[in-house]
Amino acid sequence: MSSQPSSGTSAVAEAALLDPVGRLLPHFPIPALLSSHGPARIIALCNQKGGVGKTTTTINLAAALAEYGRRVLVVDLDPQGAASVGLGVSPHELDLTIYNLLMERSASITDVVCSTGIENLDLLPANIDLSAAEVQLVGEVARESALSRVLRPVLDDYDVILVDCQPSLGLLTVNALTAAHGVLIPLECEFFALRGVALLVETIEKVRDRLNPRLEVDGILATMYDPRTLHSREVINRVKEAFGDTLLHTVVGRTVKFPDSSIAAEPITTYAPTHSGAIAYRQLARELVARGDAA
Repeated sequence: MSSQPSSGTSAVAEAALLDPVGRLLPHFPIPALLSSHGPARIIALCNQKGGVGKTTTTINLAAALAEYGRRVLVVDLDPQGAASVGLGVSPHELDLTIYNLLMERSASITDVVCSTGIENLDLLPANIDLSAAEVQLVGEVARESALSRVLRPVLDDYDVILVDCQPSLGLLTVNALTAAHGVLIPLECEFFALRGVALLVETIEKVRDRLNPRLEVDGILATMYDPRTLHSREVINRVKEAFGDTLLHTVVGRTVKFPDSSIAAEPITTYAPTHSGAIAYRQLARELVARGDAA
């Protein structure tokens, strides 16, 4: 009689150690505090499809890394300015944004970086002015390297720089890929989102071959996952079949808390610190550190 509960308990424990695609879920320890900061590893968050969780991931991953003592800079490279608003900055009221840094050699990045309400987390804001940069950069020398030039003076001030890209594969995104050491691809768990990943990976390979040999794909992050639906489970398993261990163990579920925290203009890690979404992004931060993709 006593052996049955024991067997059931071990089965539950074993199941708890598996990720949503059935792989053994490693233990990702809390990162040790750093004795010094920099140089930063630059991670571009890219997906040409909108609404897959790029900005949500940028904000909350940045906050989680900052919580673990990392100095983090978020670069808003989307003219919609969603990352700026989500971190409590009203970009339309700013005189200087990343647009000025990209287009004006005299502009200083220290004059543009904004502090946020999160300790260890700074922001390079954007607004609608940035949409003009896509056109204006076309005539510039080394147009793909403008962002690299902008970030160079502050690399030693941060441990991680996260670049929130716009939903396109245009010149601004190419700038992010040229500046980056790694790419994190948020992928909504639905089939239409899956179809575009191959095109994105092809773009990443072109940038690696022609502009940035060090660039690598840090991982694919499944977002808006709902384990109750067959659709979500099929998509995440198909990603695993196509991309193997590039699919991260961490999965971010679908929840109304993310839009709620966006309205509150703060990360979910502070808005609802014990919520499953906050727990997922802390796990993502620990996973990236454990993989060597973050400091």
